[in-house]
Order: sequence, then C-alpha cells, then structure tokens
Amino acid sequence: MPGMVLFGRRWAFASDDLVFPGVFELLVRVLWWVGILMLYLMHRGKLDCPGGVLLSSYLIVLLVLLAVIIGTVSAIVCVSMKGTICNPGPRKSMSKLLYVRLALFLPEMVWASLGAAWITGGVQCDRTVGSGVIATVVVSWLIIASTVLTILIVFDPLGGKAAPGAPLGPQPLDSRESSQLLSGLRTAATGVWETRVRLLCCCVGRDDHTRVAFSSTAELFSTYFSDTDLVPSDIAAGLALLHQQQDHARSSPEPTEVVTHSPGPFQEADLDAELENCHHYMQFAAAAYGWPLYVYRNPFTGLCRVGGDCCRPRTADYDLVGGDQLDCHLSSILQTTGLQHRDFIHVSFHDKVYELPFLVALDHKKESVVVAVRGTMSLQDILTDLSAESEPLNLECEVQDCWAHKGISQAARYVYRRLVNDGILSQAFSIAPEYRLVIVGHSLGAGAAALLALMLKSPYPRVRCYAFSPPRGLLRLSVTNLEDLKRRILRVIAHCNKPKYKILLRGCWYELFGGSPEDLPTELDGGDLTQPLLGEHSLLAHGSPAYSFSSESPLNSPTKYPPLYPPGRIIHLEEEGASGRCSCYPAARYTVRWSHESEFSRILIGPKMLTDHMPDILMRVLDHVVSDRAACVSCPARGGSSVDLA
Repeated sequence: MPGMVLFGRRWAFASDDLVFPGVFELLVRVLWWVGILMLYLMHRGKLDCPGGVLLSSYLIVLLVLLAVIIGTVSAIVCVSMKGTICNPGPRKSMSKLLYVRLALFLPEMVWASLGAAWITGGVQCDRTVGSGVIATVVVSWLIIASTVLTILIVFDPLGGKAAPGAPLGPQPLDSRESSQLLSGLRTAATGVWETRVRLLCCCVGRDDHTRVAFSSTAELFSTYFSDTDLVPSDIAAGLALLHQQQDHARSSPEPTEVVTHSPGPFQEADLDAELENCHHYMQFAAAAYGWPLYVYRNPFTGLCRVGGDCCRPRTADYDLVGGDQLDCHLSSILQTTGLQHRDFIHVSFHDKVYELPFLVALDHKKESVVVAVRGTMSLQDILTDLSAESEPLNLECEVQDCWAHKGISQAARYVYRRLVNDGILSQAFSIAPEYRLVIVGHSLGAGAAALLALMLKSPYPRVRCYAFSPPRGLLRLSVTNLEDLKRRILRVIAHCNKPKYKILLRGCWYELFGGSPEDLPTELDGGDLTQPLLGEHSLLAHGSPAYSFSSESPLNSPTKYPPLYPPGRIIHLEEEGASGRCSCYPAARYTVRWSHESEFSRILIGPKMLTDHMPDILMRVLDHVVSDRAACVSCPARGGSSVDLA
C-alpha cells in the first residue's frame, strides 16, 4: 500500500497500519477515562476546597475530551481494518479522520497545560484528588510526547519530493519527465541514506576506505528501495506470506528438480572425508572471532578460562598485532583450536573497513598451514559487507573475466598483501615446507577466504579453502536475490485477500507456534471491490527499471550488481522435517549432501534464517552430524532449516 499523503507529503505508514497502535491507544484512553470518572464520582464531594472548582471543571472537560478522542480513534481503527493492502478503497476516509485526530491534540495540549498550572498553583484539596489530577496531567503529556516521537519515526525525508510530483499514471521509460523524476529521487535517496549510514557508524573512522564504503552502502540502499512504494509493514506482511508460501510448496509431494540421481559410493566417501575436514577446520574459523565468540559459546566457564590470561605478561615468537586485550583473544584461540603458543605464526586483530582480522597457524594434525579470516563482528565489517557493487578480479590463474563483491574482494586483497608482502607465508613454510596451505573463514571471512584461495592458487597449487556459510550461502544474500525477493513480495501482496492486520497476527502466530501453511491468504475471492486493486506494478515507482519486469523472470539487476555465485563445491546440511521454532531445538537431525549453486538462487524466509548462520550453531550442528554421520548422510533430504558450507 502506498504511504499516506498528509499535508502534501508522503509518510512512511499506510492507511491500514493504524490497527495495532489504535487498539493500544484505545486501551490506554479507555482505562484512563474510567479512572478519571471513578476519581470524580468518588471524590466530587471533596472538591469544595479552595481551587476545587477549577479541578472539578478540569476533570469534567477532560472526560468529555477523552470521550471524543476515544470515538475518533475507534473510527480510525475500524476504517483501518477494512480492505486489503492493495485495495485501499474502503479506507478512503482515513486522511480526514487523521486530520480530526491531529486537531484534537491542540485542545488536549492546552488542557494539559492548564491542569499543570492549576495543580501547581496552590490548590488545597484532598491529597487523593490532587494526586489523581497530577497523574492525569502526567499521562496527558506522556501520550503527547509519544505521539510526537511516532511522527518523527514515520517521517519520510523523501516524502516532500515524491508525493507532490509523482505522476498519476504510467509514463514512458524514456520520457524526459520520468527520467528527471527518477534521477532526482535517486540522488535525494542516496544523500538521505548516506546521512543515515554516517549517523549509525559515527564511531567509525573517516579514512578513504570508510568514505568509499559510506557512498557504496548508500547507493545500494537507494537502488534497492527507491523504486518501490511500500511501507515497512507491507514488507513485513509480504515476508510472513512468503514464509507460509514456501512451507506450503516444500510440503507438496512434487519431486525436486535439482537432485536427479543418488550419489555414488565414491561421492559418499568423499563427502565423509570432507565433512570431517569441515568439522576440524571450523574450529579455526571460529577461533578467528576471538574471545567474544568463545565466551558466548561457554557462558558459565568462558570468562574463567580466558580471564586469567588477559593481563598475564607473555613473550612469544609469533607476531601478535592489532587491538586491545590481545592475550584474551589468544587464550580463547588456544582453547578453541587446542594448539600451543609455538604453533601460531601470525595473529592480527587489526580491524578497519576492507581490512579483516586473521590468523596463521601450523596445524600438525592435518599437516597444513591454516589461514583463518574473521567474519562480520564490527561496524567496519558491516560496511565491508554492504559495499556490494562488483569489481573485476584479476587472477594469475586459468580463471578469466571474474567479478566479485567489492568489499569482500578488497578484504581478500588486504590479507593477500599481508601474507605475501610481509613474508608471513614464507615464514610458515620455512618451518613446515611439506605442509599444504588451507584457508578457512565464516560468513564475510568465508567470502574473503574463497577469493584469497584463488589469488594464492598460482604460487600454492595445492591450496584448499573451506568457506563456512559464505555470502550467497545460508543467508543467500546478493543484490540479485534481494531484487527477486522484492519481486516476490510485490506479487504476494498484490494477490492477497486479507487485511494487513490479520496477515501480521497470523504471521506472528505461525513463526512462534507453527501451524498449517495450507491456509494461505494469497488468492483473491473475486468479490466486488469499492476500488480497483493496485497491481504489483502500482507498488513500483513509475518508470523504474523494475516497472516492466515479466511475471516469471527475475528482475534484472543494475550493471553494478551482476549475478554472483557461491564458491566451490557445496556441502548442504539441512534439518530434517519441520524446522524447530527455536534455535536450541533439542531433537533436530540433519541430512548432508552435495548441492548445486542453483539451489541458492532464492532467499528463503524462516524463523531460524539468521540464527542458523551463527558460527556457534554451525559448530554444534557439525559436532552432531560428524558424531552420527552414518545415519545422517544416508537419509534423504527433506525441507527445513539449513546450514551451508562451501
């Protein structure tokens, strides 16, 4: 539903967004009205004191004013419940009701001010009456303050630019007016998003890399959001509908198209070996996060185990660089990997935009030199993640014409320069020349590790990489996937026959307690409408690149964001049966299989889509799968929550 237009500008809420806040305000107002009425009826005989007439008048007028406000808010809630997201016709009177409701704040503020003046003006009445009037004045000002805060939250900085000049009908893509409108909107949106990013990351430095990351992040957000006319609650409703739709499709008896044959015995043996390697090297990927992850994984004993080493002076032969409390980090690394101090060649917790912490260690069990790159853990890392435009990747190997995520590519180049130019790898292989090079990482670190392995393939042909939940892995994040998600949200909203508040209520219940996904409110009833439905095209800004997409093909990404793919061979760990509603679901069992990258071309919505990405969850799943891999590897793949390795 397009945002409400009030006072000549667009706001970041729709006419069907007022059900829940309206019900909450009604509850507060009714309780308040009943409390004032009881106060007046029980103590009106005590208002014959000096100044009592003023207090009596204050309570009577306040009761009348609250009754009018309750009636207006009730009308707003009733109207907001009507229609659907794309059928705003039954809610066409909402703007008038909102004007009336906002106008009622003026007498409410005046009366609250008079009440505060009278009660502090030396009124000598019963203490209970005085306390009750003080409470009513305080509640009045709290509601007024919360309303002002709500207005600030729903204020759209671009509303003044979009609402008045928005075209009333579809415009040719090459028309001058359409091009000027979109160009102005994109420029303004980029500036607004850059300001927001700078405010959110105000504690991050202001070097060249950071400034580039700010601009890149702002351009990404403005590119993704500027061509839609959706409010945040529309997106939430669309995500809830998509989750139920995906679960319904997953429970259908139709066979999948990706897995067309059973794996052979050699593939199964290879899977067993690689799964054991993943279990082993995930310890290094987790160790790169340092003491925060270790303490999080061991909440009762972690601080005791690493705390004693935090302030202990130590001399070492390894190079320890960057950050404070390095001994705490090192102690947790030793606890996680089981290695000794002498096994570490380099440990760096230097953390800036495009510059990730990493460690280099000698793994005598697997006879390998391990380079572990840390994943996202700071604002600087988030800016690296959000620098999503693509840049060419020049490699000295057989791979040609490569493009990569800019932030991840820059991070991989930084680690490459440190490893090669600073002689870190040379030092490691001078100690263990017969060892092989293994590069590992999780999340952002996994993406950097994959590119780093390609960069080092020429000087180290035997290099191996274990990338755990890399970008386009579990989270399946890429600009093209987000564009596809936006298209599916528009479609499911446009074909929804239920009001938004029912979708959100059912969605919350479904996420918390489950239910049958078959009762999916995405088919139109075909009844008479008071106003034609807004189609999915109507939820896009006219003239946007996505405006003319076909219903079956994914949206074409801008040239700065070409399709990107997960690296290497993929081991997919997938939870059997229905996914648990809690990340600590005790009876979860996982299947293991080789997968193709085409299986990760779409973002899946689920209650565990974020928690399953966390390194501690992945470590726990690998522990379980490896300890019982004979049963898990042989079972067929079914729908559910998933954890991916690449």
